[in-house]
Amino acid sequence: MTIIKKIFDFYLDASIHVSLGVFSLVHVTALTLNINVPPELYFFIFFGSIACYNFVKFGVEAEKYFLVTNTYQKNIQFFSLGCLLVAGYQLLFLSERVFIGLLVLAAITGLYALPVLPRHKNFRSLSGLKILIVAAVWAGTTVILPAISVLDTISWNIKVETVQRFLFVLILLIPFEIRDLKYDSLLLKTLPQRVGVKGAKIIGYAWIALFYGASFLKKDLDINRMLAMTIVCSILILVIYKTKKEQGKYFSSFWVEAIPLFWWLLFVFAERLVI
Repeated sequence: MTIIKKIFDFYLDASIHVSLGVFSLVHVTALTLNINVPPELYFFIFFGSIACYNFVKFGVEAEKYFLVTNTYQKNIQFFSLGCLLVAGYQLLFLSERVFIGLLVLAAITGLYALPVLPRHKNFRSLSGLKILIVAAVWAGTTVILPAISVLDTISWNIKVETVQRFLFVLILLIPFEIRDLKYDSLLLKTLPQRVGVKGAKIIGYAWIALFYGASFLKKDLDINRMLAMTIVCSILILVIYKTKKEQGKYFSSFWVEAIPLFWWLLFVFAERLVI
């Protein structure tokens, strides 16, 4: 059991789990927009997400990322380097449009993680910007990049899907924001710090309503996918309701981050369901 637990913890700590979530949302986009996303983009996003997340996680300051102090972090560092090399290889096969989109997202991520502001601060430390930047990067990575990889124009459905994905990530971040209340600096002015735990939950419920309601703005509404969306939103409501300051070790890091995977599985099942 100890070995299994160590492997499981590495799976979480090395950002494999969250990157599978990003990967699954790309496929959700492909199913929703009925497009064939190039395999190279899937691989790039998965392996690139691992490297990127670990850079942000262990490198709030750039020096810290390259000069990790313990063996466990070094193992994650070497694993991340391997993933970065795989992602770099896949980059050779991506289109110019996707490459430009990646540069924009990489710049935003760099501003989020690197101390480019005075007093060695980054955009992550600015009041209220943290979750907005994360949600924007996720939406760009999982909707815009797959769309521009195969389509010449950004349709109405793509715009709606992008807004929905932005809201979805904001909702997923609420349990993390509440969990981190005891660690976050008051200068961050996170959502729970501004409005309290109860207020953050109410806002989360409102975002879920907007996330679900936006589906009815799309053209060619699919009843099977709406059924899947209804289940996903029900899960989101339950998760927000169950969220508290003192969480189990894996509540947010595993169960909340598994929701994108569950959404993907529901959509895959919906594609095979005939109503």
